[in-house]
Amino acid sequence: MARIVKKPDVRREEIIKAAGELFHAKEYDKATMQDLMKELNIAKGTIYHYFSSKEDLLEAVVEGLIDEELKKKEKLHADCRRKNLDALQTIRLLATADQMAKENEQILEMLHQPGNIIMHARQLGRYLTKLAPIYGAVIEEGCARGILKTDHPLECAEFLLAGIQFLTDVGFYPWSKEEIARRMAAFPSLLEDLLSAPAGSFNFLVE
Repeated sequence: MARIVKKPDVRREEIIKAAGELFHAKEYDKATMQDLMKELNIAKGTIYHYFSSKEDLLEAVVEGLIDEELKKKEKLHADCRRKNLDALQTIRLLATADQMAKENEQILEMLHQPGNIIMHARQLGRYLTKLAPIYGAVIEEGCARGILKTDHPLECAEFLLAGIQFLTDVGFYPWSKEEIARRMAAFPSLLEDLLSAPAGSFNFLVE
């Protein structure tokens, strides 16, 4: 049988996709690079040409999840524009439609391992860099319509995402349930003040 030669970017994406499926089906700690080689029917040298370790591969899988989430958010934002929804309606839909953590809990939980703290921080930064501009654009649209008011729409979006992600993530620090509950209860009014939004605009965050 003739040997199939694939372009490097195609082969890399194939490995990442297969790894994501493997990590879903099997606990990350129990999955091995050998499992992946067997699944893809590729040689050891091939997989290690693209990824130096299982940790390196995990990071690529998480990056792929973030890129998928970005595409979903871009499509949802475009749908909201077509329906002429206002900024507050759009923010609510964007925030409540975020299923990345729920759908990939087993994979993302590995970022909470002590040895992966740097990877965890790096991926949070990537998440903010990718998704904050969408929220920033929505906030800017809200300001243009007079619903919201700020001179820094993108920075407000970054503050919103970073605050919620970091201050409620026990993977970064072992926050108690009381500390998380206290912050979540305060987020709606803090965001209303930050964006000069009508009272109750962000109550959905704690509902």
